[in-house]
Amino acid sequence: QVQLVESGGGLVQPGGSLRLSCVASGSTLSSYYDIGWFRQAPGKEREGVSCIKSSDGSTYYADSVKGRFTISRGAAENTVILQMNSLKPEDTAVYYCAATKWARAGHRLARYEYDYWGQGTQVTVSS
Repeated sequence: QVQLVESGGGLVQPGGSLRLSCVASGSTLSSYYDIGWFRQAPGKEREGVSCIKSSDGSTYYADSVKGRFTISRGAAENTVILQMNSLKPEDTAVYYCAATKWARAGHRLARYEYDYWGQGTQVTVSS
């Protein structure tokens, strides 16, 4: 069993940056689980944003965030970071981290691949 807690959300102006953290308890997060970040805006489906694989550290991004967001393992073994730069109003959403033993190729940003979910952190991009 894995418990996930997100933090780092907030209100930021367009063009600004935020750093989200996902901390796990109950297991060693980075070593054994693929970790995904998802987001859900009001009235919209939850969508995959980024994923990092536990086996080799490979990273994957949705087209909408490529070049602006970076996923990485934190200094602590049970932490994954999502660095978000050049934020846009359309990035406004609740951001969730999720964990799975293995996300299949071609499905790594699909919510049905993930077994464990955090409660989410709100990100609001507005002037």
